[in-house]
Amino acid sequence: MTGWSGPPPLGVVVDLDDTLYPQAEYLASAAAAVGEAAGAAGLDGGAVHAALRRELATGSDAGGTIDRALLAVGVPAAELPGYVPALVATFTGHTPPRLVPYPGVEEALRALAAAAPLACLTDGNPVIQAAKLTATGLLPLLPVVVVTDALGGRGVRKPHPAGIEAVASALGVPAARLLVIGDRPGKDVAVAAAVGARAIRVRQGEYAAAPDSPSAWAVAGSFPAAADLALGVLGAAVTGGRGVTTRSGDAAHPRSSSPPSPPMRSGRADEPPPERGHRS
Repeated sequence: MTGWSGPPPLGVVVDLDDTLYPQAEYLASAAAAVGEAAGAAGLDGGAVHAALRRELATGSDAGGTIDRALLAVGVPAAELPGYVPALVATFTGHTPPRLVPYPGVEEALRALAAAAPLACLTDGNPVIQAAKLTATGLLPLLPVVVVTDALGGRGVRKPHPAGIEAVASALGVPAARLLVIGDRPGKDVAVAAAVGARAIRVRQGEYAAAPDSPSAWAVAGSFPAAADLALGVLGAAVTGGRGVTTRSGDAAHPRSSSPPSPPMRSGRADEPPPERGHRS
């Protein structure tokens, strides 16, 4: 087992999609809404729904999913401008009635909030991300929420440091003293590394099989397991920074006690197309 070395974290940052709730639930709900809108527009709504589900399954980060779904059901490319804007607006404006968080998430968030300043950092269209948070019922448990696209569009999504620096400013702690919990090594782990912080990867959701690159300080099989690791390290802050040994076994595996590289800054980009704003 590997313990935490160096100063303990002063705040915790959690991802949203596939970290607190299964992203597939939102995508299924939004695709169904687009299918209904396509039917109302005179297309085969069931076929559009099925095609969009297939496109989203190939990678929810990809743009142009609605365009490709319409092409797949036989809509001529020249006719896309007559359908796509309204269907994109349906996707963007979709408000799911309920998104069920992963088991134990609410209790884990309450415990984290009682132990340290807590924030959520998520990528995506701000309207879509707000609807997701509302549907999960978790918004009251997250005192600070930063949606990266609101800071400058797709170009400042994780691992760009703008979002985590905004979180650090809102929480009043140095960015390097934050502990990030998220499902994606290339985003959540990498954004922590960008400011010299550490991360716990949660291996679940769409990117569960992605390699651990860059490596997180620890890997957990669920959000509550990751929160347990974080609480153990945060306990070091209360007891004067003594080393904390993390758990071993399938639920959580500590990886490295070395802090990552210092931050890199870059400029902002334009706002992304709405249908590309649904993944953190």
